[in-house]
Amino acid sequence: MPRSLCLTRQCLGLVTRIECVVRPLSGDKGMWTLLFAAGMSGEQPSALKAQGPFHGPIAAESVLDAIAESLLMHGYQTAEEIPIWGLHLQGELRRINSDAAVGQRTSPAN
Repeated sequence: MPRSLCLTRQCLGLVTRIECVVRPLSGDKGMWTLLFAAGMSGEQPSALKAQGPFHGPIAAESVLDAIAESLLMHGYQTAEEIPIWGLHLQGELRRINSDAAVGQRTSPAN
């Protein structure tokens, strides 16, 4: 399974787009996340979501595979288009990594 995927669906002349990407989290702990951007093609994404963390890329990719299979059953098709929301997904990853770093700094010592 690739570490990124673009799916589209046409309905009533509108094209809905979902871009998915698997990325490592910061911290060298082997944790990965699955990021999604969704919205209308040709516009900014209307939703950014993340799933995880997962222990390694294979675990995250298997979840991506399952989600893609479900979306394909609901009328989405894989698109061979260039990802257009990569900066949005990178910003979401940066936010997740920042939130995790703040949580580590504020958690009490064991």
